[in-house]
Amino acid sequence: MSERELFARHPRNPILTADDWPYSVNAVMNPAAATVDGETVLLARVEDRRGMSHLTVARSPNGVEDWSIQPEPLLAPDDMNASEQWGFEDARVVWVEELGRWVITCTAYGPAGPAVFLATTEDFRTVERYGVVRHPEDKNAALLPHRIDGRWVLLHRPKTQFGGGHGEILLSRSADLVSWSAPEQVLQPRAGPWWDSLRIGIGPPPLRTDHGWLLIYHGVKDTVAGGIYRVGLALLDLDEPTRVLRRVPSWILAPLAAYERAGDVPNVVFPCGLLHDAESDELRLYYGAADSSICLATARLRDVLETVLDAPPEA
Repeated sequence: MSERELFARHPRNPILTADDWPYSVNAVMNPAAATVDGETVLLARVEDRRGMSHLTVARSPNGVEDWSIQPEPLLAPDDMNASEQWGFEDARVVWVEELGRWVITCTAYGPAGPAVFLATTEDFRTVERYGVVRHPEDKNAALLPHRIDGRWVLLHRPKTQFGGGHGEILLSRSADLVSWSAPEQVLQPRAGPWWDSLRIGIGPPPLRTDHGWLLIYHGVKDTVAGGIYRVGLALLDLDEPTRVLRRVPSWILAPLAAYERAGDVPNVVFPCGLLHDAESDELRLYYGAADSSICLATARLRDVLETVLDAPPEA
């Protein structure tokens, strides 16, 4: 493990590839993660051999091996619905106690561009579609697991001139999960040669801790050889998540392994799933590598919190 990095790669990486799939696909990547009845459930983005993506469930008793992959997608595009006819991408999932269901947020892709799509599930075997809740162009969305001041909070990345034209992380609020307020700024790319200077977006849904919402995000730097996707940390206020308490200056995971540096999109680590085992304090970060495979990196929550709390306070 590099001294620059906080998370350790699992020695079995990549833990899932296209070769593991029960049907012919081009690539698997960027999975949401959940624990259901003691099993690890990943909701993977699966790119078919046309280039379009859908979401398929994979289950494992330990989150590393012995995967059981569903033979049919959980969420596939409806060709008759223009907003999703080009596929679903990059899911995040969060358990919402008030609803008694998992909430899935993902990117629906159609001719108008990417949009935020919302669905719910009890068991990752069937889904209830809410549909598009943030219109193009918008993506990289995750819901906080409970209301704040009576409203749901959605972190996302719209690309509009009035709120997020430069690849920022913003949030919107809703009383019903359908109608959402105008975006409010949360976190912006850093100007200059920083590793997260081109654009940023959330990783997994933020994890609630005693110190604040732990936000793992991806940042992109533009280079003469193309973009490099790395992973960073920030801490948001529990009661007002637009308030950034800390932001770690350096990245915590970068594309260093061969399977992260070479693939359909080189030099990419893209996390969408995070699980915390309270008994062992282990964090399991599930991420896509080079838009080609699914990988796992681990850390202790106490070490991650120590790192983010040691960062200088945000002005």
